[in-house]
Amino acid sequence: MRKLSIARWALLLTLAMATAFAADVTGTWIGQMSGPDGGDGMSMTFHFKQDGTKLTGSVDNPMGGPMAISDGKVEGDKISFVVKADMGGGEMKVSHDGTVKGDEIKLNVKMEGGPEGGPGPGPITLKRSK
Repeated sequence: MRKLSIARWALLLTLAMATAFAADVTGTWIGQMSGPDGGDGMSMTFHFKQDGTKLTGSVDNPMGGPMAISDGKVEGDKISFVVKADMGGGEMKVSHDGTVKGDEIKLNVKMEGGPEGGPGPGPITLKRSK
């Protein structure tokens, strides 16, 4: 009986430590998206709200209002989410996945659909706004 109780406490302690080391990305993050052919791009602002592993929020669209984040999750130092945009003739889905390290997030960005329909602008590095 005593061994079972010790095992339960060890499991609870392990789970608590894993939660303590998980990334918390709640807040505002800013990054520079590269333009076509690696030229000057535009500043992008992401507003994240994390609840456990669930991630919601929005991305400021320089050409309109904010775009909602969907299918978002944060697991340990991994982050992923989708932004959908109406491109006036079709919906474009932009998938983001990457790694959180302190006050920096490195994202890979991929586009599906829309008028350009290409692989996307490539990687973007976000910095936490202070």
